[in-house]
Amino acid sequence: MVKASFEKLNFGPRRGVYIDIKSQLDKIPIADGTIKLYEDYDLIYRTLCGILFNYVPKSGHPGGSISSGRIVASLLFSTMDYRFSTPECLEADIISYAAGHKAMGLYAMWALRNECVRTSRPEILPEEKFQLRLEDLLGFRRNPTQDTPLFAEYNAKPLDGHPTPMTPFVKLSTGASGVGVPASFGLGFGAMDTFGEDAPLVNVLEGEGGMTAGRVSEALATAATAQLWNTKLHVDWNQSSIDSNRVCREGADPGEYVQWDPAEFCYLHDWNVVSVEDGKDFRQVLAAQQVANERINDQPTAVVYRTIKGWLYGIEGRKSHGAGHDYCSDEYFETLKPLEERFGVEFPCPGEDRSPTGMEKAFFDTLMVIRRVMEENREVSDFFAAQLAEADERLTGLERKKRENVPDLAPLYTDAIRADETPDECSYEAGTSQTLRAALGETLNYLNKATNGAFIGASGDLLDSTSISQLAAGFPEGYYNTVTNPDARLIATGGICEDCMGACMSGVASYGTNIGAGSSYGAFIAALQHIASRLHGIGQQARHSYLGEPYRTFIMVCAHAGLKTGEDGPTHADPQALQLIQENFPAGVMITLTPWDPQEIYPMVVAALKKRPAIMAPFVTRPNETIIDRDEYNLPPATSAIDGVYAMRTADRSSRPYHGTLVLQGSGMTNTFVTEVLPRIDEEGLNMNVFYVSSAELFSLLPEERQKEIYPDELAAEAMGITGLTLPTMYRWVTSSEGRRRTVHAFIHGHYLGSGQAHKVFEEAGLHGDGQWKTVKAYADWMEKKV
Repeated sequence: MVKASFEKLNFGPRRGVYIDIKSQLDKIPIADGTIKLYEDYDLIYRTLCGILFNYVPKSGHPGGSISSGRIVASLLFSTMDYRFSTPECLEADIISYAAGHKAMGLYAMWALRNECVRTSRPEILPEEKFQLRLEDLLGFRRNPTQDTPLFAEYNAKPLDGHPTPMTPFVKLSTGASGVGVPASFGLGFGAMDTFGEDAPLVNVLEGEGGMTAGRVSEALATAATAQLWNTKLHVDWNQSSIDSNRVCREGADPGEYVQWDPAEFCYLHDWNVVSVEDGKDFRQVLAAQQVANERINDQPTAVVYRTIKGWLYGIEGRKSHGAGHDYCSDEYFETLKPLEERFGVEFPCPGEDRSPTGMEKAFFDTLMVIRRVMEENREVSDFFAAQLAEADERLTGLERKKRENVPDLAPLYTDAIRADETPDECSYEAGTSQTLRAALGETLNYLNKATNGAFIGASGDLLDSTSISQLAAGFPEGYYNTVTNPDARLIATGGICEDCMGACMSGVASYGTNIGAGSSYGAFIAALQHIASRLHGIGQQARHSYLGEPYRTFIMVCAHAGLKTGEDGPTHADPQALQLIQENFPAGVMITLTPWDPQEIYPMVVAALKKRPAIMAPFVTRPNETIIDRDEYNLPPATSAIDGVYAMRTADRSSRPYHGTLVLQGSGMTNTFVTEVLPRIDEEGLNMNVFYVSSAELFSLLPEERQKEIYPDELAAEAMGITGLTLPTMYRWVTSSEGRRRTVHAFIHGHYLGSGQAHKVFEEAGLHGDGQWKTVKAYADWMEKKV
């Protein structure tokens, strides 16, 4: 037996650098008086976090909110350049709570910041809708239907359990499985692509537990590879998750989840790392942020703070993650004593009334003690209000300006681009060949040129395969890089990384100056980007409620969709993807597109984008299609597809014989139907309605009267369907049990289909020409006898 010798494996060359902040402290003097004021502020903040948990018992996350407080206070009052009076200021630095479970801390921090300004600099307060006041904390984790008296009297905001853009300065909805990190990095790209060398800094807060999600590793690779130097990741390394008090390896002690520490993890991905050994030491925290705030080099920077979850709360570590002291318990009042002793106040002790109204009154009275502390200790509120004024002055002094040739989405939403006027670049001559995916790429390229490069493309290692690369034709080749290729319109999102891609593209869209478009197999992307899509939808809905502005769109290209990818087999040729998302979001949030003819792509994409959905999901196939002469087949123009449902044939229901209604959806089998089955319907003289579903959501956005005019309920009650997708996608169009029984779909035989050329896979399902005709004729005969 050979005994192996061991060697040490070192990192290869890094562009990122490692800095231990202790080595820099003597170069960054911070006055003792400043540290004392920050300590006072943090005491008030930690106490307020405990109050929030007490009065919304068994709800919220005190531990991580407390451990990250010093990080966030330093960012808001010392590090960031922003305008408190203008939360939507585009050129301002951003803080993004990727760690959405720290929402309790976000609300407490925002309310205290507001209280400092209200007390000491009321002239810079924005209007009430752009504030988060102490009174708004009455809405912590409350529904908008909350009907308690003080909630109504003070017009308190309902504050969601995790952050949403209903809260001032919040750009994203976060909190689900690491989505916040790549989405926040998408904000960083948006800022960089808009302002270039003058880009605002995007400060992203996350914990080590949140970094264990795979999409975070993908996102770290994305930002480092693109050299998003304006992106700063602040890691609250408290070493405790919900289940573990040893998430990471630390020193020689192995982690229970992962065998890296956050500094190593970021450095591996070629980030600069600033290490803060004691994240409770304001001197180290403030100094580290000063270092990180500078452009150390062209790499993004992570600041890793070693903290303690639930520090001084009385419950520390994992037990403080989503739990705290019992309502008005002795332990709760112990958490209040340090503030009472420091500022000479006394918090009220609620009586026995535990009704919602009684608890709300006690909550409000407790909040008013916090207000009294801020009003009676003006050295605290004056200092921090002055810090905000300085942040405003610094931002003004920077004179950040948009870069030359900045992208501009405005033309997309004017009559300069019309869904009913297809440009020559996106028109195809009958008899030629084109793929749906290439037609989509050419449409996005046309729109990209019209908007000066506002569309940014990505893929799961399938740029040319899915034709999303055509989006960037005419722009600099290669991948986007802030330093070496800033005008490129394709960005690498970590490789085969649909998870990261979707979240990153949602963040790109959320910044407001670009539309992100990511592509992969529909079989993969529809499922893997569902969480990112849902959070983006939630965020855009919240933003619309808050600002009244339309949704900001990102595009999820479900390429190589359906059975026409048959050679790849059932693992890839997936008929189920549409069912995951079609009509599965609130109205207007998601628009799916299911064109069958490449000529339908341009009008449908433009029509959908003008509806301003949060997500647009076109389903496009891989193989070439022969461009149909729609006049020859007596079909309506391709622009008919923008209604979402259109008639290929219209029957006379009063005439006999009458042969019913047929509804189609899906590209491959519809091409077969049009060229092989539709002519036989005409030859046989069947008096039959034939409809195509090009977009369920575009149809739903039509006025109800128009919907009934196109496809009345009585037709759905008699219809059968033909689809290369799944039966449930037909349920809206085929409402009778008999119609559903007769509907031909991918799983009609009760199993996944095998591999092979598309026409053989269609044959297996009965979706080939002869199979479709047999089904249609049997249905027509049945309808003739029935009526």
